[in-house]
Amino acid sequence: MQPIEMTPTETRPTVTGPPVGSPAPAGAVVVGLDVGGTKILGLSIAADGPPRPVRQQSRPTPRSADALIEELAAVAELVADGAAIARVGVGIPGFIDMDGIPRQAPNLPGVVGVDVGALLRERLRCEVVVDNDANCAAWAAARTDATAARDVVAVTLGTGIGGGLVVDGKLVRGAHGFAGEPGHMIVDPGGPVCACGQRGCWEVWASGTGLGRLAAVAAERGDIPLLVARFDGAPDGPEVTAAARSDDDAMRREAAGVLEAFAGWVAVGIVNLVNLLDPELVLISGGIVAEGDLILDRVRAAVSAVPTMVGGRTPRIEMSAVGPAAGALGAALLAAR
Repeated sequence: MQPIEMTPTETRPTVTGPPVGSPAPAGAVVVGLDVGGTKILGLSIAADGPPRPVRQQSRPTPRSADALIEELAAVAELVADGAAIARVGVGIPGFIDMDGIPRQAPNLPGVVGVDVGALLRERLRCEVVVDNDANCAAWAAARTDATAARDVVAVTLGTGIGGGLVVDGKLVRGAHGFAGEPGHMIVDPGGPVCACGQRGCWEVWASGTGLGRLAAVAAERGDIPLLVARFDGAPDGPEVTAAARSDDDAMRREAAGVLEAFAGWVAVGIVNLVNLLDPELVLISGGIVAEGDLILDRVRAAVSAVPTMVGGRTPRIEMSAVGPAAGALGAALLAAR
């Protein structure tokens, strides 16, 4: 099945560089950079080839803006591997305005107000497009996941939670560029404080960080003594998923309890989005994709158990076929269009 043709509702202004549409040098690449709360994932695609990654590279995310620009440039050059860079797309978590400038980024405060595109263009001497990371993941889904879906909610589960919306085949940005940011909708009034300053945001419980928080709650209640003994304290998210794949049945049961709670919180947000938007497809991307059916089956079951879905119909819920690289690939595809 061929990907259906999609078009953004608006074109973000790009930093001045080589004229849009000018021929790329032979062998040139387009680079996509996905900036997460803990790591940068970069990849390159052929400027004149099919939309599939050619090379990938992952590096830790620096906290300061200056260090981030240098690291982004370094990753871009690594994945280009000596080829000319025609364009660069950058996906950044948070509220990215219509000029591509982060206005709020709870998990990456060092970039707020920084014109990442302009600075990176100076460093790499090519056109740069900056967008929200989950918008990038949604675009990758629309262009490369063979879904035949024109109405898609893309949710990125990583350090925090991002989102992107494709409605009737168009990437939706909203009046200010901030549409599709579900991570900060309140699902637990009076709950834990989020990095954004609010209490009870969806990402407090349903992100990778949230999985660790749920494990800490379970440890405090005395529900996971084997995991606490194994990891010398409350396990973090990766330790929970590792334990869920353990050969030890008792340890696996304890981890499963934490994952069930996590899937329940993920389902709360997905149900809200489905009731609001009635999508054909909910596409999950981000670091959690690496866990595959360990998470996905539980999320599907938790969503299906809710009786108040739109018209009683549950949409497809899938992990991105692109895997954890969905954001980086979408950034490259947005830059290449």
